[in-house]
This record gives sequence, C-alpha cells and structure tokens, in this order.
Amino acid sequence: MLTFIDTHAHAYDDKFEADKLTDGQPHGTRDDMLQRAFAAGVSEIWMPNCAADTIPGMMALATQYPDRCRPMMGLHPTYVNETVDSELAEVEKQLNAHPFLAVGEIGLDFYWDMTFVDQQFMAFETQLRWAAERGMFVSLHTRSGHDRNAMMEAADLIQKLALPAPKSGIRGIFHCFVGTLDEARRAIDMGFMLGIGGVATYKNGGLDKVIPHIGLDHLVLETDAPYLAPVPFRGKRNEPAYVPYIAARLADMTGKSVDEVAEVTTRNAKLMYNV
Repeated sequence: MLTFIDTHAHAYDDKFEADKLTDGQPHGTRDDMLQRAFAAGVSEIWMPNCAADTIPGMMALATQYPDRCRPMMGLHPTYVNETVDSELAEVEKQLNAHPFLAVGEIGLDFYWDMTFVDQQFMAFETQLRWAAERGMFVSLHTRSGHDRNAMMEAADLIQKLALPAPKSGIRGIFHCFVGTLDEARRAIDMGFMLGIGGVATYKNGGLDKVIPHIGLDHLVLETDAPYLAPVPFRGKRNEPAYVPYIAARLADMTGKSVDEVAEVTTRNAKLMYNV
C-alpha cells in the first residue's frame, strides 16, 4: 500500500467536531476522519499550532495518536496582536517542556490585516531564533497582499539573520506554496522544501507552470485541512484522507507514477527529522 505524510493539517480544528457539513453530508467524528486518513495510506499527520488556545486540542490528539499525529509549536502570524508577548511566552514554555517536531506555523501574513505587521516580524524573528537554538526545522506561513510579497520578505529575513544551527542554518517547509518559478527556486536554493496542497489541483492554481520545472526532489505533500480541499472536493471541508488526490495531480504534472510521488515526497518529509 502507498504511504503518504500530510505535512500540514489542523486535525484538531473545531470544524472536525461537527457531525455534518453545511452541504448536509455526514462526516462522522474526528476519529472517523483520522481513520479515513490512515486507511488512505497517510502514515503521519503533522499538526501546526496557531495560538495558545489551540494547544490543548492539538496535544490531546498527539497523546491519543503519538506515532501518527505529530505536533509543532509556534504562533501563527494571523494570531499576532496586542497579546503577542504573552503568546510568545507560552510558545517558549511549550518548547521547553515538550519534544515538538518543528517550530510552526510561523511567518508573515499581509492578506487580511496590516495592523500588527511590526509585531509579526518580531514574532517571526523570535521563533526563527528559537528553532535555530534547538536545531528544529520551521513550517512557514507566507501569504502576500497589500502589494507586499510575504514569501520574499520572509526569505529576506531568514537570509539576513544567517542563524547558526546544528545543521547549517534554518531549514524547513514553505507551507502552501503557490508562488512563481523564481520564488520556488529561491526557496530551494535556501534548502527549503515546498509544501504542495489542494491548490495544485485547481484549474487556475498556477502550479502547473512551476512544478514540471523543479521535479519532486524538493516537494512534500500537505492538505492544510480543513482548508483548501483539492478537486473534486473543492469548497468542502478538507481532510488528510485527500492527500492521494494531490499526489495524483503531482504525478500528472511531473510525468511520474503516483507510487513514485508517494515514495519521494515521503522521503523528503522524513529528511526534515534530521534538520
């Protein structure tokens, strides 16, 4: 059986509490959702944290499925506001108390609100330093807007900091990559992986102009569940069981088999363990 790693899914999200979606289709419990993922060949689900109030649910899943649901720790940029100092204090407390997989989801978001951009940069730099000190990889959220390119500004900051680490500097994953070929090449040159999700299956997603030129060696799979469901589920609640649909689209784009996509992307994800 093919095996996959979903490198980014909010499996603890309260959208998985409900028994039904707005379309009226039954989806069962959170555990039913997870069992569907495991049955589809998803061997691991990597869970990014958002803020202090998402920690309990995430850690409960990590305790219930310690070899399957693997938690990260970080402060998501869209949760950065006037409480940023207390939120970062909680992140640091958690990092000191538990063996997390990565520091994430951290980064920059210019799409929704620019009120706390300075605080976003401060929180991002702080968490990058914590990752470097601990020899951990990072899961990066970079969403552009307001005529500013979040991915490029994040890359600029990472390269400016030139942080030392046990494995030659900060490494990680640009989660939900939807950028250009030049942006992809910059991330790859920095030693980062690109997280590819449901957008790859969208008709106008744009990744068909990028992925054929870079191949599989720098890609990992993700769903970002419950968001960004792939075709044919677009517009509905996403879940980790849909990873094979993303893998199939990558196979089409690269001219490889789904087996090879599964093998290479899983190997790429496991390389993160050693960062």
